[in-house]
Amino acid sequence: MPQLTKSMRFRDLVILGLLFIGPAAPVGLFGVLDATSDGATALVYIVATLVMGFTAYSYARMANSLPHAGSVYAYCSAGIHPHAGFLVGWLLLLDYLFIPAVAYLFSGISLNALMPDIPVWLWTGLAVIVTTALNLIGIKKSINITLVILILEVLILLAILTVGIWVLLTSDIERDWLSPFTGGQLFTWEKLFTAVSIAVLSYLGFDAIATFSEENRGERNLVSQAILTCLFIAGLLFVIQIYVGSLLSPYSPEYLQTHTELQGKAFYNIVNQEISLWLGWALGLMKAIGASFAAMVGQAASSRLLFSMGRDKRLPAMFAKVGKQSGVPTIAILFAAIFNLALAAIAAISPKGLPTLISFVDVGALTAFIMLHLSVIGYFKFKKQNFNHGISSFIFDICLPIIGILVLIPVLLHIDNQAKIVGIIWLTIGIVVLIFNQGKCQLTAFTKANI
Repeated sequence: MPQLTKSMRFRDLVILGLLFIGPAAPVGLFGVLDATSDGATALVYIVATLVMGFTAYSYARMANSLPHAGSVYAYCSAGIHPHAGFLVGWLLLLDYLFIPAVAYLFSGISLNALMPDIPVWLWTGLAVIVTTALNLIGIKKSINITLVILILEVLILLAILTVGIWVLLTSDIERDWLSPFTGGQLFTWEKLFTAVSIAVLSYLGFDAIATFSEENRGERNLVSQAILTCLFIAGLLFVIQIYVGSLLSPYSPEYLQTHTELQGKAFYNIVNQEISLWLGWALGLMKAIGASFAAMVGQAASSRLLFSMGRDKRLPAMFAKVGKQSGVPTIAILFAAIFNLALAAIAAISPKGLPTLISFVDVGALTAFIMLHLSVIGYFKFKKQNFNHGISSFIFDICLPIIGILVLIPVLLHIDNQAKIVGIIWLTIGIVVLIFNQGKCQLTAFTKANI
């Protein structure tokens, strides 16, 4: 049975998680969220953090019990049924194959903002080539490079926040100090959940940590610890930076609604105009490089999911081939890279390519998250034959997963209708693949032992 190299430590998992999430992930979404939520951007990220908190806890529980590279695919196979696991894994591919494309496109947009003479698609292609090469040699071998990138991202963000706070304390501001939490006169809860459905994209890196479970060389609970740590750190950074940016913004939400061309670059313009041109340049460069490395981690996560499903004969077995020297699924990585490049290139030439791509990602992710919570209930209450009917079992095995589902459903319903249609089409294709492939599937002994 193909095996991945066990080389990951807690530090490595946290680095990969934070790098995938991106310490400054809200930067590219600020203008969209400000316009959508009528200025309640900080509240958007508080709600999004709470929504993701329930999901992170369910991931942590399942990762402890099932350290499997297939993540939710394996969890649903064990907690519900192998066929449900395949369909969730199929939907999760919509997430993991699209996230790197979004990050690569962010990278291209950021570099294009710094050097407009070079088109977005060319920067995007270069980012794909460099990071794919790093994935092919193995993440463990390139971990020091990723650590340096993460440290630079954090240092630049802290410098921007420090100067931004100083400007706020020494200058008059147009917005009310509480407006990032309350929004404007046109604020509604519907607008909030619509914005949250976009903002959750910022957090999706924590769930990818679970795909590296089979490569964890330490204690089993290190993966769950890394998942919760990444979410807490990211949520704190997001709320602070989005709050400072909102108060410094020279644009009203109404202005951004009518000037959609500014939405993607709104935060960059705020830093350039209100804080420092040098820090604005550093932010653009940091986002460009950081987004590329975030895409690298996302590409690695998608390759692990392809590897797991290929190993179980749920997808072509070639995805399960592991490089002898690198210890990584090489064919799966190359396939993910080609898919990412094609998708990002198409989105780059479309006027609404970025927000549409974001919505597609959310459909796969949120559906998988809901099924994850159902897997927790199925696995801990039924498949493991947990006869503990005490209050703790009721809370952790039933109540928390149900709350996680209930807070995700409104977010899922507020996703763009076009994205929902794409999700339904993608699921339909998955059902067809399942029908023609169910007789050929061969779950690994590890997966079978937990079903």
